[in-house]
Amino acid sequence: MHFESPLAFLLLILIPILIYMHLFRNRGGAIRFSSVGNAVKASRSIKVRLIRLPDIIRIIALILIIIALARPQTGRERISEISKGIAIMMVVDRSGSMNAELEYRGQNLNRLEAVKQVFKEFVLGGTSGLKGRPNDLIGMIVFARYPDTICPLTLAHGALPAFLKNVNIVQTREEDGTAIGDAIALAAARLKKAEDTLKDEKEGSGRYEIKSKVIVLLSDGENNFGKRSPIEAAELAKEWGIKIYAIAIGGGEAVTSIQTPFGTYKVPSRQRFDTTALRVAAEKTGGLFREAHNADALIDIYKEIDSMEKSEIESVRYVDYQESFIWPAIAGFLLIILDILLRNTLFRRVP
Repeated sequence: MHFESPLAFLLLILIPILIYMHLFRNRGGAIRFSSVGNAVKASRSIKVRLIRLPDIIRIIALILIIIALARPQTGRERISEISKGIAIMMVVDRSGSMNAELEYRGQNLNRLEAVKQVFKEFVLGGTSGLKGRPNDLIGMIVFARYPDTICPLTLAHGALPAFLKNVNIVQTREEDGTAIGDAIALAAARLKKAEDTLKDEKEGSGRYEIKSKVIVLLSDGENNFGKRSPIEAAELAKEWGIKIYAIAIGGGEAVTSIQTPFGTYKVPSRQRFDTTALRVAAEKTGGLFREAHNADALIDIYKEIDSMEKSEIESVRYVDYQESFIWPAIAGFLLIILDILLRNTLFRRVP
């Protein structure tokens, strides 16, 4: 309950003054009797006992009218939650070189599978100490010779594992390659589009605001395909206020498992691994560059990103008020009418 004009309650001071004046005013007798002894001895009727009822009704009526003048208002409190999260676009290499092994919790998975497992923990949380990113927009782009949007930016993170199942290492030479620059450019465009779309939406309860935009890039090779170089794409990301966190997976000596009709063979290989472009792209946008030679190192890097990019939820409280003065006003006027009727019928004074 809220009163828009609380100063009206000062009129309540008049109530005790009026009561005092009514009770103690000197009223002379209207009819003279030789003796009132017998009248005093007589029992009091109900009508006599209720002689003050009209006065009480009048006082209550005045109090109700004063309450109405104070304009009582009833309101319903609402809390509007504005989520200010991070828009994160994961950009993952799925070229043939990602088939090399990477240790993940005692298992030797290929690099892509290890990246997918750690990515799920980064988004959804897990036993590795990663708490998840429930308030962030998460999307995913995979690339080899060409980049492809696997999952658009979304808050519905439960759908991400299903998308990840369809991410596999390229199977043909025509698909193979490493177009890092084109992948960064596509991710930057997706983030910019999401930000522009949210800005155009109407304000309201539960709205979402992008606090910052981030590209998490994971690759194990050097850029050898595509229209843009990683540095050119980083310039575009910088222009749109997007930070790049570049993670170089593996590097140096690698072991690749090859399936043959005679069993699985592990073949050592040495890959061309250029970290310079990744490092420059990250530094140019205000992000960071890290190398991960195993899944534990990758988890530590994600924890570092967690500590740097934090989401927040802002609660805005507001109250919708509705006028309620009509009810005490109606009750007050009805009591005044009742007071007038009683004074002119049952409790009429003569003369």
